[in-house]
Amino acid sequence: MTTLNDVHQQFAEYFEVPVLKPYAYLLSKKLSEGHICLDLDSISEEQDSLPGFYQIAENGAAPLAGIPLIGKNGNDSQPFVLFQNRLYLQRYYRYETNFLQHINDFLTTEKALQSDRIALLKQQQELVQQLFASTGQLREGDDPADWQLAAAITGVLNNFTIITGGPGTGKTTTVAKLLAILYATDPALKVALAAPTGKAAARMAESLRNTTIPVSPEIAARFQELSPSTIHRLLKSIKNSPYFRYNKKNPLTYDVVIIDECSMIDVALFAKLLDAIHPQTRLILLGDKDQLASVEAGSLFGDLCQAQEKLNTFSGERLQLINGFITDDSRKISSAQEEQHSTHPLFQHLVELRRSHRFTGHTGIGKFSKAVIQNNQLAIRSFFPAGADSQVVIDQTNSTALFEDFIAGYESFIKETDTRTALRKLNDQRVLVAIREGAQGLYAINRDIERYLHDNGKIRVNAEFYENRPIILTRNYYEHGLFNGDTGIIRPDENGVLMAWFEDSNGELKGVLPGYLTLAETAFAMTIHKSQGSEFGKVLVILPDAADVPILTRELLYTAVSRARNKVYVQGSAEVILAAAERFVARASGIAARFIAQAGNDQTGN
Repeated sequence: MTTLNDVHQQFAEYFEVPVLKPYAYLLSKKLSEGHICLDLDSISEEQDSLPGFYQIAENGAAPLAGIPLIGKNGNDSQPFVLFQNRLYLQRYYRYETNFLQHINDFLTTEKALQSDRIALLKQQQELVQQLFASTGQLREGDDPADWQLAAAITGVLNNFTIITGGPGTGKTTTVAKLLAILYATDPALKVALAAPTGKAAARMAESLRNTTIPVSPEIAARFQELSPSTIHRLLKSIKNSPYFRYNKKNPLTYDVVIIDECSMIDVALFAKLLDAIHPQTRLILLGDKDQLASVEAGSLFGDLCQAQEKLNTFSGERLQLINGFITDDSRKISSAQEEQHSTHPLFQHLVELRRSHRFTGHTGIGKFSKAVIQNNQLAIRSFFPAGADSQVVIDQTNSTALFEDFIAGYESFIKETDTRTALRKLNDQRVLVAIREGAQGLYAINRDIERYLHDNGKIRVNAEFYENRPIILTRNYYEHGLFNGDTGIIRPDENGVLMAWFEDSNGELKGVLPGYLTLAETAFAMTIHKSQGSEFGKVLVILPDAADVPILTRELLYTAVSRARNKVYVQGSAEVILAAAERFVARASGIAARFIAQAGNDQTGN
């Protein structure tokens, strides 16, 4: 009996239909790479991905027609579904279908509520104008339009809203103002805050609680009551099961559900989340469309953001409504954003915040981030010469001196005697890596940092949990109120017992015996994936030597450099940096095509 070491071949060989095997192989491979389906329109390009004994027929998808194992709509028991020239595993087709159906249910339900909501919104004109009275000093090249106000009004009127924007564009501030309007119209509003990780959810809740927007004491008190949660905890996981207690038959009872860091959510979790939200509920999705997609299959948030050809368009009537709340003519939405006859289902449901309050797009981190995500090779090259920019330093020599000078900065939190302050100082800087293995990988870099600090008398690496070891959790510990992605420091308590110390969402210290935290990693350096949603004063990004590492994409590099508030160092060759900017995540799904098909059907009345 021959043993097959290729898992995709194992999957393909399970099916006894020879013509299906190469397609099954490719579909399995695509799923492992994060795609939802196999796009048969570009199937001819995939032959090089196949073992030599598998051959794709020259007539593309035609051989799949009539194979009993392939269904057409996912309602039968076939393992595969062929739809709109895309091949799916039935489960993923159903996830995508359910996801789209739930969005359509939101859109249908909200139509009957629009006139009443507009009337209630107009009653809050004074509050809205007070909340959006000032957006700060405009810088050269800034988009003056008040997209935060447009996003807030969109969230008030709709049952389904997407708010996207880069670092510092004010997504959380926009949500705070949106909630203030909703609380003013309904003080008893029940609101849920969630994110893929507990850390992200806690940070959003903390930002909302600490908001300085001008609201009444009653509304301020409601902000203090907001309780963050992971999506899994919100839906109530069932032990040893992929299902949740809250589902289509038992939906959540909130009036508003706000989900942050949506780019990190895979198709399966997204579908189950929407299953549990009633169409009468307002669902608000937040995220950066340019950030990394989920680790598992699907990039649905990005797909939604890119489903329309043009973002931030509104009907003339909606534009008039939005501009009616803006007293400063320079901040009004331009008539160029009017699109009167759009039939796209997501029309007027997605707003991109375009003005960063942290970066400018013309200098420093903002300019470099923009150049990377747009693959502007000329602009990227302008940062290569020494001293080219005060915020972005590109080190193509992998200088040991630069590395050691940066990590010497960890002495600040180590010397700090107050643990709460030390935790905050730890976040003043961070080393970010793209990969886990190899000389530039997570494990090697953390060992290098530990060795340097140990040899220089800053720490004593004498046990697994040594004093001042920074750690990051890699799973949720609900019993301790700690979550995947939380960072802490190992330090003794007043009795000399080593504890893992964390800061909770209220800024209070929490100590846990390290032995209870079995899944934790050293966090002097962390992966770029784990850094999503975090923010540090300065960042050192260490890239691998090889330019052909598939994980190294423009989204990964953009996510890394945009974690820094003040300064970013990138250690990597010009070849590697430019190759990363050229490579992008393009995960196959049917989201955009199915929305377009739906718009066409609506237009023809089918």
